[in-house]
Amino acid sequence: MKAVIQKVNQANVKVDEEITGQIENGLVVLLGVTHEDDESDCEYIADKCVNLRIFQDEDDKMNLSLKDVQGSVLSISQFTLYGDTRKGRRPNFMKAAKPEPAEQLYNKFNSLVESKGIPVETGKFGAMMDVSLTNEGPVTLIIDSDDHK
Repeated sequence: MKAVIQKVNQANVKVDEEITGQIENGLVVLLGVTHEDDESDCEYIADKCVNLRIFQDEDDKMNLSLKDVQGSVLSISQFTLYGDTRKGRRPNFMKAAKPEPAEQLYNKFNSLVESKGIPVETGKFGAMMDVSLTNEGPVTLIIDSDDHK
């Protein structure tokens, strides 16, 4: 499982011109699922997202977590994180999980983040979405659950 996280001042996602999720202070999480992923991958990524110390403290040091700043998550399913661009000009998405298991793990990730006291807003799984955000910092990180295995 891969997540691209961006620290934001504000973000929203629209599906068919309608806002389906919106946050202010927090993280946009683009989440990709591959075939071998399971709930332990969800737990690892959720824990990292909630507890990474990437928000400024009173001394302007990146020392506070999402939990510390009472931030929110805008969670977006993103199968293209598993796009392979090594050959040709069209990405190959064979490493991305099939929709049904991917959606189950995406929903599991969202429920795990919520269970840690973090509000979660979402797009719509499998839909074409327009995501708008103001990346604060900018701070953008990639988390890969293979790092915990």
